[in-house]
Amino acid sequence: MATIRESLIGGTLRSLLSYHYHRQHMMDAKGVLKRIERAKGPLSRRLVKQCNDYAIDVFGHRHFAAWLYVYSAVAGKFMEGWIPDNYYGSVVRPRLKGVYGKISGLKSLHPAIFSSESFPDILSYVNGVFFDTDYRVINPDSVKGEIFSGRERVVFKLDNSSRGKGIWFLDRESFDLSKVCGLGNGVFQSLINQHELFREFAGASVATLRMTTVITDTGTTSLRACYLRLGNGTDTHVQSSSHIRIPIDIKTGAFNHVGFTTDWLEIESHPASKVKFEGKLIPVYDDCRKLVTSLHQRVPYARCIGWDLAVDDQERVRIMEWNAQHNDIKFSEATQGPCFSDLQWERLIRSSEETPWIEVVW
Repeated sequence: MATIRESLIGGTLRSLLSYHYHRQHMMDAKGVLKRIERAKGPLSRRLVKQCNDYAIDVFGHRHFAAWLYVYSAVAGKFMEGWIPDNYYGSVVRPRLKGVYGKISGLKSLHPAIFSSESFPDILSYVNGVFFDTDYRVINPDSVKGEIFSGRERVVFKLDNSSRGKGIWFLDRESFDLSKVCGLGNGVFQSLINQHELFREFAGASVATLRMTTVITDTGTTSLRACYLRLGNGTDTHVQSSSHIRIPIDIKTGAFNHVGFTTDWLEIESHPASKVKFEGKLIPVYDDCRKLVTSLHQRVPYARCIGWDLAVDDQERVRIMEWNAQHNDIKFSEATQGPCFSDLQWERLIRSSEETPWIEVVW
């Protein structure tokens, strides 16, 4: 009897979590759609019906239509093969990543996993101990000297930092070891002097190139999406609350002629610097593509990864972050997708623990 009761309680809890998860996604998508519709006009009834029908027929429930509305509003049409962001998070991510995606939040593991000099890591601070990139313990008295050897400023990033949060800029003169220890586990990284092309747009923050790679069932690694993130105005680093995003051609590295604000509204130039996007190319783009596809082979258990890269003034590619958890796919799906239509991710719902039958009202 106890086992049956526990099973029922567990099922109810999963249903409630599923309900709240999809409700939050629907609210987020609704907010984005409203902002797009204010600029472009209402989404047509025909497109709404196509999204609803596709969500039910392919993914099993209408609450998966929410992000399809947004994709259709951005693209101006409906396209089969799109993956709704809440489907990616609730079905694809658990099946194709499991707990392995969580390791991307543990920044001190970069040297052990990748053995790559493309990360600008200097030292890490983990559970009360400082380590260098060879995992040798560093005496606290030597930390300042190690961090600021040949540099005046560094950045400290907390484990699981994302969306531009959990990041501190530290300088030699005001460095306080006790305050840093109070922040939590994380990694010290050298600052990047970015390529002159990106300085044209926003010189105060380092532009990041988000590249999304996947590993197929046969072990093939490929790049599926790419966009550039620029800081806005005087931002010290790129933040999700204020960034500008420009789709990048995954074959050539060419900028799209339009970028997007945080409201998903189209612009043809950077709002602060007024530099136009059209005609620009990502420097050493082939190097960027080769690096992320090769590094993904080091963590094949997480089947889809978002990489944040920078290109410095010496045209070296630097890995700033990697996200193997719920990396963003919705912007790429809306502006470049469908990006994953050949992978048959829609079939994963049949063997998932997701409970899509709970009604969530739009």
